[in-house]
Amino acid sequence: MDPISNPYNPGAGAQPPELAGRDAIVSKAEITIARTQKGKNAKSMIMLGLRGVGKTVLLNRMDQIAEGAGCRTANFEASPDRTLPELLTQGLHRMLLRLDRRKRMGHEVQRAAKMLRAFAAAFKVKFGDWEVGLSEGTVTGDLTIDLGEIFLAIGQAARSRGTVAVLLLDEVQYLKKDELNALIMALHKIAQKQLPLLLFGAGLPQLAKLAGEAKSYAERLFDYQEVGRLEEKSARLALVEPARRESVKFQEEALRVILRESEGYPYFLQLWGFHAWEAASRSPITARDAAKATRQSLQDLDQGFFKLRYDRLTERQQQYVGAMARLDSLPASSSEVAKALGITVQQAAPIREEVIQKGVAYSPRRGKVAFTVPKFDEYLRRLA
Repeated sequence: MDPISNPYNPGAGAQPPELAGRDAIVSKAEITIARTQKGKNAKSMIMLGLRGVGKTVLLNRMDQIAEGAGCRTANFEASPDRTLPELLTQGLHRMLLRLDRRKRMGHEVQRAAKMLRAFAAAFKVKFGDWEVGLSEGTVTGDLTIDLGEIFLAIGQAARSRGTVAVLLLDEVQYLKKDELNALIMALHKIAQKQLPLLLFGAGLPQLAKLAGEAKSYAERLFDYQEVGRLEEKSARLALVEPARRESVKFQEEALRVILRESEGYPYFLQLWGFHAWEAASRSPITARDAAKATRQSLQDLDQGFFKLRYDRLTERQQQYVGAMARLDSLPASSSEVAKALGITVQQAAPIREEVIQKGVAYSPRRGKVAFTVPKFDEYLRRLA
């Protein structure tokens, strides 16, 4: 069929043609923004889920909702090689420029801008030609204190402009413990003052535990939303509706093959749908087309999605995940993995922690470990 008309979009974080099965989360985000605009209490939101469930897609949708409601947004993606001040400064600066609608900064916006410049200087953050002295704002050099003051200043600036500042932060689990602590405390100050600043964040399942360890009140500060695989009805809709808009149908057996192989993960549904369309010569898409799509999708995953994560691991970390993949089922106990490696639990513990820190595994409950990447165990078995 015509490749130009292929409706599926398997890009990383790319908006699918049919955002199926996420209405409840989107609705909560809309209500949160609307309540904040009215000066009412609303919790910031954190989405938790494995790779490929569409957390980044949802963050992008929340960005659209916020912008459509007249809010001012800033987008960030945490990574192990960037500090939180480096991550936040440029985006917050752009947000303040957008708050300055008439290029005549009010007192609150001026104050926030000066504080942000001092914050950048204190934490040795530079971008472009922006280099300023500490005299332009009052900072302590303590991230826990200074980030709270920056958020308060931005919240006050947003209130003075009659809008809401919305921060969208992806891969939150990569923040260091002291950074996560500072972020939580800053948002706690915002909540206490009921200022119009919200955070919509996304991270791997271990994030809730990390946040709780950083600050015990984190569980009450955030609205945690679990984002999982799609139920069959929604998964079917994600496949069928985009094709229907192009006057293309699926045979029932083809749908069953794709639903089984993709396991309902939104990214996989887009990938399988894309390759099924490419394989088909005409409508309807057949089971044979779906089988071809499976072969091509797994090849793509092996060469990209899976390989990228595997190659980031050291040799001993690769051995650890290989041992996980050889076990009969996951989640597995730490002792089972250690036994498969032929070492003690104490020797395996630091390797386990390293694999978790790299975002490849997580602990769904005490003493257990599983992969954050769906089908990663199958990839490792193919690799062996």
